[in-house]
Amino acid sequence: MKSFGKIGMVLFGILVFFSCQDEKIPNYQYMPNMYEAVGYETYDEVYFLPKGTEALVPPENTIPRGWLPYGYENTPEGKELARVQMSPLDSLQREENLATGKELYDIYCAICHGAKGKGQGNLVKREKILGVPSYDDAARNITVGTTFHTVQYGLNSMGSYASQMSTTEMWQVSEYVMKLKEDLTK
Repeated sequence: MKSFGKIGMVLFGILVFFSCQDEKIPNYQYMPNMYEAVGYETYDEVYFLPKGTEALVPPENTIPRGWLPYGYENTPEGKELARVQMSPLDSLQREENLATGKELYDIYCAICHGAKGKGQGNLVKREKILGVPSYDDAARNITVGTTFHTVQYGLNSMGSYASQMSTTEMWQVSEYVMKLKEDLTK
């Protein structure tokens, strides 16, 4: 019985302590930015820019890091001009480029084109997409230049991979595709 009285007194003391706080006086705030967010206006004028400047556009003729300008347009004529282009990658590092190209090909391309380039990737086998030709198809007549052009701009239902890979990586994948083509024609 005495223990119930002691427990009751402790609970009563806790209740009195917490109920007597003044709601008008706020408690301390640790890390106030979590409670009161600072609002930023996305398209607001910035003090060091001229008035009317919104959503900054990069200056003309600038190139993002890791990218090289590609001199052929996204047209059938541009693809034919790209046919004669050779890979700018160092031929002394061919094995390293092919190894990296294989890794990237397995990530981005094999799902549709298949691991060996026969056009029988996982999505084709499940009939999610149709019409992915083999690399050894004589009618395609692919070169490293046209492969890079296709990876850069996309073709038919295949989209561009320029946002996922750097210029060097796209060339590595293109060289690996040509190796797959050679392996299929043997």
